[in-house]
Amino acid sequence: MSQASTTEPGIDPQAGAQQELPLVLVYGEAMTEMPVDLYIPPDALEVFLEAFEGPLDLLLYLIRKQNIDILDIPVAEITRQYMGYVELMKSVRLELAAEYLVMAAMLAEIKSRMLLPRSAEVEEEEGDPRAELIRRLQEYERFKAAAEGIDGLSRVGREIIVPRLDAPQAKARKLLPEVSLEELLLSMAEVMRRGDLFESHQVSREALSTRERMSEVLERLKGGGFVPFVELFSAEEGKLGVVVTFMAVLELVKESLIELVQNEPFAPIHVRARAE
Repeated sequence: MSQASTTEPGIDPQAGAQQELPLVLVYGEAMTEMPVDLYIPPDALEVFLEAFEGPLDLLLYLIRKQNIDILDIPVAEITRQYMGYVELMKSVRLELAAEYLVMAAMLAEIKSRMLLPRSAEVEEEEGDPRAELIRRLQEYERFKAAAEGIDGLSRVGREIIVPRLDAPQAKARKLLPEVSLEELLLSMAEVMRRGDLFESHQVSREALSTRERMSEVLERLKGGGFVPFVELFSAEEGKLGVVVTFMAVLELVKESLIELVQNEPFAPIHVRARAE
């Protein structure tokens, strides 16, 4: 009688045994074996405790733990407990306990000043050696209470979520102003008025001489015959040419070089050069 197989069809039992779970993923690559040359620095893992945030925080913790009046601190007992914590920190990392050692020195100084006998005058002059420490503890306690109060407030993104809903896209319709004909005419008049303020007119002299025109007129009258007055003018020269020719004729009449003849009123005027 043949022995029945306990494995399911289509499954390799050795394949499941050979498959190993990765120890860690390094840059997305699975590692199943611990590297031989792996180096872990001593300060690779640091555990931060939020119990004490400094020497004043440690002192305040010791005072609250024993329900001690902050205005009447037993320096000897507090110093002993404080040094116990400092020794513990020194065994872990010396640089972390540096500022705590400064406070320990301050406590030792206060303790020594309280143990040494002092006269009434010195005691009255110097006061309580614990006064400065008490003042710093009270100030730190106020700031710590304020920080705890602020930390207890609700924060946006943690306890409060501000809902946000995008508004539908609105298309603004541009309304054209209603302008009356009177307002349009007033605006046009204002534009014309401002245009007149910047208008400039430059006068340039043309090269026309009265003396030269007198010579030209005499040259035309050189034959001794009558010439119609209107033929002395040229319309192509414009107003300036007409004025110069007219002034030249007047000058010639004044100097008795030419004469003007008209047979009857409103008849054509003729010009003739005077005989020498």
